[in-house]
Amino acid sequence: MTMSALYRRFRTLLIANRGEIACRIIRTARSLGLRTVAVYSEADAGALHVEMADAAVLLGPARAKDSYLNIDRILQAAKQTGAEAIHPGYGFLSESEEFARRCAQAGLVFVGPTAEMIQAMGSKSGAKALMEKADVPLVPGYHGEAQDEATLAKEARRIGFPVLVKASAGGGGRGMRIVRTAEELAPAIVSAKREAAAAFGDDRMLIEKYVDNPRHIEVQIVGDSHGNLVSLFERECTLQRRHQKVIEEAPSPTLDAKQREAIGIAARKAAGAVNYVGAGTIEFVSDGRDFFFIEMNTRLQVEHPVTELITGVDLVDWQLRVAFGEALPLTQAQLTLKGHAIEARVYSENPAKNFMPSVGRIRAWRMPEEVGGLRIDAGYRTGSNVSPAYDAMLAKVIAYGETRAAALDRIVTALDQTDVRGIVTNLDFLSALLSHPDVRANTIDTGFIERHLKDLTQPRGALQDADLAAAVAAVLAREFAGRDLLSPWNKAGWVTGGVRQWALAFRDIHGSEHTATLRYGGDGMALTIGGAERPFAFEAIHDGIVDSYLDGTKTRAAALWEGRDLYLRTSSGRFELAWVDPFGGGQHEHVGEERIVAPLPGTVVAVLAAEGTTLEKGAPVLTLEVMKMEQTLRAPFAGVLRRLKCKVGDIVQEGVELAEIEAV
Repeated sequence: MTMSALYRRFRTLLIANRGEIACRIIRTARSLGLRTVAVYSEADAGALHVEMADAAVLLGPARAKDSYLNIDRILQAAKQTGAEAIHPGYGFLSESEEFARRCAQAGLVFVGPTAEMIQAMGSKSGAKALMEKADVPLVPGYHGEAQDEATLAKEARRIGFPVLVKASAGGGGRGMRIVRTAEELAPAIVSAKREAAAAFGDDRMLIEKYVDNPRHIEVQIVGDSHGNLVSLFERECTLQRRHQKVIEEAPSPTLDAKQREAIGIAARKAAGAVNYVGAGTIEFVSDGRDFFFIEMNTRLQVEHPVTELITGVDLVDWQLRVAFGEALPLTQAQLTLKGHAIEARVYSENPAKNFMPSVGRIRAWRMPEEVGGLRIDAGYRTGSNVSPAYDAMLAKVIAYGETRAAALDRIVTALDQTDVRGIVTNLDFLSALLSHPDVRANTIDTGFIERHLKDLTQPRGALQDADLAAAVAAVLAREFAGRDLLSPWNKAGWVTGGVRQWALAFRDIHGSEHTATLRYGGDGMALTIGGAERPFAFEAIHDGIVDSYLDGTKTRAAALWEGRDLYLRTSSGRFELAWVDPFGGGQHEHVGEERIVAPLPGTVVAVLAAEGTTLEKGAPVLTLEVMKMEQTLRAPFAGVLRRLKCKVGDIVQEGVELAEIEAV
């Protein structure tokens, strides 16, 4: 099939994805006058991307293999809706050579590279062989066909520990393990192979020298079907956890002008080795001086907005124009870099509990306005359901500034002004990370988050007097709802010159009670906290925003109510409070954690201890796959494993007891 047959003008585009990337593609497609078609699973029936599209087709049940990974059903949806092209987004089928080939066979334009290009660059081991021929610098390693344990062990010893074992067909940190000693190698390979097989259907491994204190730097490239190929500068993605990117920025604050030019040339060489067409990313690991090729992603990346903000290029627009068969709008010489951009990934997860995914219905969703260099890419809203079947990313907060410091200030402010209720998020963790002095100074590496995890996941602080005053203001704003508290006509039993008192109490999530007494009358209001009476005033602004004034100092707070439960966000942090009913108990049942239960719906993929085994506290008992990631459940205390209530392959629901341990 000729290149011109693969890329041609079309009018209807099907987006074979979900969430924020589907919404983002729809927006750009609409600006080009295209009709859009969404696909969705039963879990996504009320999703934002479904509402935004001109048409939508149900693929099947929640499980990805029955819906978003079902090639036959997606091709049927395209035929059913008259779609002439498919954009795969990222994740799911975006790097599937079979999907690209099937699209071409069905006469559909695949918005991305050809199946042959995906095959050549999608295999990490195959890509490394190509890079050797193209004279692109490589990390020392093994990427051969032999996959037996003896060969892998021999190659690891040759390379020298520490090494990185990683899935040849992988991405997103799945199927990847750092191995520091020969004794750790065999179990790491077993675990990585199992995870890779589940995620990619391919358990082949490659081994690389692990670069200590590494930095992760990648280059955005785009090629067209006319032989033009450009690089749009680089991004730094060094702040990672478990090989998954958390923060991305562009340009890299690590590279100087000479290094920037060199890495751009290397990236164009790498993509040129397969005459690449479409958007892609060449990824490198760096020790701060030299850089080495590690892989190519033959698709758009999650972090592409930071490149868009520093170049002024809409990468999805370019993808679609390339798919139309057009030449790239700009040459390499015409591309310019201006300012600095930073992106933070907002996840539905609990950093205080080892980043355990959080699922459920979003009861409130409040994002800052997209003004002054701020951009929000999201696929959720109030009322959306977060399913355990998919990746836990909710949104991306992206900030632009003339300098890196300005971009950092802007993104921290934006994160601190974001409210998501109904599920647990990593917002406070992200804010703490981007406020860390070492991050601001760029003295980081890919292990930074793990080393500083304890500090980064600490609660943001106790309730201060100003926060308590803000909670009182939230009560007054709710109870009086626009009426004047000081007007005598709003006081039952009012008498001229009378003064009234109102005692209010709030209980925090730790069970501590915080009390304040409001005095109000003709001479205004005062608040007594800790025995001291202080001048007080408040003003309801809009949409749950209240200003409180304690001793003349203003505190602005966001308040969200659910019955008598109050979510309060101030400059001190986010607080979960219960407004205590003086006539009710208000007690909450406390459920202990001294059981091994499923934290979320998932699949048992490994049993790591046998019945009758004596376990130390923290000993691994079994492994669940939850939201595409493995979670190891450990003994909550020292004891004997009396009974296992599950086996490998079981699909378990949240809260189900999986093992019984008897304390010793």
